[in-house]
Amino acid sequence: MEQILQYSLSGLATGAIYALIGIGFSIIYNATGIINFAQGEFVMLGGILTFFFLDILQFPLWGAVPMAVAGATLCGLLFERLAIRPLAKASPINLVIITIGGSILIRGLAMLVWGKDTHSVPSFSGDDPISIGSATLLPQHLWIIGITLVVICLNKYFFYHTISGKAMRACAYNPRAAGLVGIDVKRMVLLSFVISSAMGSMAGIIIAPLTMTAYDVGVMLGLKGFCAAIIGGMSTGMSVVVGGLLLGVLESLGAGMISSGYKDAIAFIILLLILFIRPQGLFGKAETERV
Repeated sequence: MEQILQYSLSGLATGAIYALIGIGFSIIYNATGIINFAQGEFVMLGGILTFFFLDILQFPLWGAVPMAVAGATLCGLLFERLAIRPLAKASPINLVIITIGGSILIRGLAMLVWGKDTHSVPSFSGDDPISIGSATLLPQHLWIIGITLVVICLNKYFFYHTISGKAMRACAYNPRAAGLVGIDVKRMVLLSFVISSAMGSMAGIIIAPLTMTAYDVGVMLGLKGFCAAIIGGMSTGMSVVVGGLLLGVLESLGAGMISSGYKDAIAFIILLLILFIRPQGLFGKAETERV
């Protein structure tokens, strides 16, 4: 039981990261109808830009973090303007291929600039373990859970209590009707990329002190965030958060109780089971396409 508690607490912190990335996937999917497979690269940019501002430019941590988020968000904005908007009328499969190509390009540029080495980012508040019952957590785990909760609350407030958030929800429900009532759909699509890239970069920043960062860390994190989004039914609400936490706990328990070699495989096994048994996700509603 002590081991299960330890693995579960660690899994919750990891799952919070997957939830943040998954919500980024869902925001873009609901706004554009495409799956942005470059989302993982914004996670990578968050961590590696933090290292750049801390280690190379000698920024303090409180200055490096917002600068890293701003840099990754700018990349997301440019990605939408240069890659997605010019081909907005392309088929969804072509747009997905474009996002994959963008992911490869961003990863390649990061490798050229920062090399293939793994870079470390300091913890936000030390490395002394904190005891919780018979288990222990690092202070960074608490930062991950706390920041994730704050971001999720801000995300919910934005979508339900601001004009822009309500406009984005209208575009997600029916873009044509939203355009007819005066909502700038293109602006909402751009805003969705800005928000998702900012959330992805924040996920990369808060996990970097635990896993370190490199040019290729976004691939696996992005795929697991996609798994969390699928489990949650591609919504922008709490279902994706629950999906991410569930995935993180199951992954941690599987790695600890069975073998760490199966850690990455567990996420994809869960994804395949969900797609076979309940394609709309554990919390999504089945829909029929009307012609």
